[in-house]
Amino acid sequence: MSGADIEKGILEATSPQQALKTASTAAPRPRPRTANPATLGLFSFASTTFVLSLYNASTRGIHHANVVVGMAIFCGGLAQLLAGMWEFPTGNAFGAAAFTSYGAFWMSYATILIPGSGIVAAYAGNESELSSALGIFLICWMLVTFFFLIVSLGKHIAFIALFSFLTLTFACLAGGEFGGSAGSTKAGGILGVITAFIAYYIGLSELLETEAHPPFRLPLGHLHPKAE
Repeated sequence: MSGADIEKGILEATSPQQALKTASTAAPRPRPRTANPATLGLFSFASTTFVLSLYNASTRGIHHANVVVGMAIFCGGLAQLLAGMWEFPTGNAFGAAAFTSYGAFWMSYATILIPGSGIVAAYAGNESELSSALGIFLICWMLVTFFFLIVSLGKHIAFIALFSFLTLTFACLAGGEFGGSAGSTKAGGILGVITAFIAYYIGLSELLETEAHPPFRLPLGHLHPKAE
């Protein structure tokens, strides 16, 4: 009897249960590679922050921020929220929490500015109460941003700069609401523009890292360099 006949006999003698057991213990298929959603989240955050911050800085005499509503809902809101959801499967809890949180922030801010929501109308005739309510809203997000800043201290310099400037931005905007200070609001706008450019920088760095042959790379200043 040849070796092939012996092998054939062994295969035919294998029971269905044994075949299923062998299949279940076989090496799993490699999972398809998931694209990095960080650039989408960062660019969406940066673009919406950039536009609103220019308005807060009274650029070209603009004093009404309502044009940002569309961006706040779909770009800073929905797109960033989706980026946060897509970060969860990658195991990046920091990115998932940050993108989801700021996506929710932009959606909630847009809701305040939409006339049909009735939020601003509820304060008609009581502008000081509206300013105080908005100030508390901004202080809340300053605290959330500060918490992200604490965690970013173990990541890289670019993130530390981003959350530091964003914390200061919220603080200035809140001060502008509480004190009725146009100067504080304008300072918040200028700081917000700086924040937006830092976010653009990090997003571009992340995007270049995903390319097989990037034209150049942008350093983020990792405090704990990854092992090669």
